[in-house]
Amino acid sequence: MADTGGNRKGAPREILPGVHVYSNPTEVARAAARMFVDYAWQSIARHGQFMVALSGGNTPRMLFEILASAEFRGQVDWAKVHVFWSDERAVPPESAESNFGMARRELLLRVGVPPANVHRMEAEKPNIGRAAHEYEEVLRKYLELDDRGFPKFHLIFLGLGADGHTASLFPGTRVTRQTSRWVSTPMVAKLNARRMTLTLPVLDAAMRVVFLVAGREKAEILHAVLQTKADPPYPAQLVQPRDNSLKIFLVDEAAAALLDPADGRKTLTHGKNVGTVRGKPGKSA
Repeated sequence: MADTGGNRKGAPREILPGVHVYSNPTEVARAAARMFVDYAWQSIARHGQFMVALSGGNTPRMLFEILASAEFRGQVDWAKVHVFWSDERAVPPESAESNFGMARRELLLRVGVPPANVHRMEAEKPNIGRAAHEYEEVLRKYLELDDRGFPKFHLIFLGLGADGHTASLFPGTRVTRQTSRWVSTPMVAKLNARRMTLTLPVLDAAMRVVFLVAGREKAEILHAVLQTKADPPYPAQLVQPRDNSLKIFLVDEAAAALLDPADGRKTLTHGKNVGTVRGKPGKSA
């Protein structure tokens, strides 16, 4: 396994196929930062640009801070990075709850991503359905399509909610591959609010999907997602990148507390494809 951010003292371990465990949330974020650098180099070398979708949450916040640090920010050709989002709340960009706002403060303004390369979801618009259609047009403008006609991100970061949701695909909402939509606006009943989110086929079309999961409060759901067969499946279980793409979990020791390495055959029972971390051809972090 390639070194993805754990130091020698607290080196990561692959507790299950594609599930890499680090000592604490900071090390998870550092591993994600190294992965960002690796995949940015690979994508820019092969495609001339790097198309990445970000998520919100505490661990991504640490990821952004690390990427913006003196150690990391010079390792990415930010002029060739295009930034999108996996989901967004229906709040203005200056809101503390805005996924875009957090990424802008902690990362984008500090590394010099060209404003024209930042593609936020305008979920605060009065007509959120129309805004979703507009975001589909943004994706159509910048992203190549896979053989099924869905936009193909080079990397998508996702989180895992305590209820098994990911992006803004929540249990109880219609989460299906049988849709031609790229962006949807589900009503989240328990929040009594609409969200904007990439749809399951778009998540599945990505070249790499990386879940960031940290904290003891995530241990039960991480075990359920990775080692049980829920009926109906949790939304996070349904994310299965196609065509030999990668699905990776970067987790801390607390979140991994209930995982059973001896029962690895049950890992990701709803899908076929969990990736191991590949080595990089570019600079090391």
